[in-house]
Amino acid sequence: MTTETISPKEAFALTEQGALLIDIRDADEYAREHIPAARLLPLSAIEQGATVQASAADVVIFHCQSGNRTRNNLARLVAAAAPAQVNIVEGGIDGWRQAGLLTVEDKSQPLPLMRQVQIAAGVLILLGVILGYSVSSAFFLLSAFVGAGLTFAGVTGFCGMARLLVSMPWNRR
Repeated sequence: MTTETISPKEAFALTEQGALLIDIRDADEYAREHIPAARLLPLSAIEQGATVQASAADVVIFHCQSGNRTRNNLARLVAAAAPAQVNIVEGGIDGWRQAGLLTVEDKSQPLPLMRQVQIAAGVLILLGVILGYSVSSAFFLLSAFVGAGLTFAGVTGFCGMARLLVSMPWNRR
């Protein structure tokens, strides 16, 4: 079975005809903004064996934020939707929005956790550099500590900053 990358407008037309649109982003990303017709099935759940209930006559369309996660995990997505025809949305929800199509946005939801980590790490590194130059060179160690933590997170998959941020009051649901 072939898999196609389709434009957001083609995806919209297919969903109007009954195709199933699946959002593979994390639940916090989905809560912040999603496509109205999209069902949430996070990539992490697919990695643990979750599947889409579909027949060979069905069309299943997957999307993520920018299209990278769907492209990088295409074989896994095809297996999760077998035996249906599988398509992926070019540009993900970003492409959907750029095509002028409707999304549901809830700004009261916290930013996705990964963005919170990026903001916190960036602020701490910048603070370490500014204080290192203006107050004491010992503050450069703060930047080094954050850099080491990010490297550790990339290598092991464990991010202490994300674990800390997830327990913050604004992230509690």
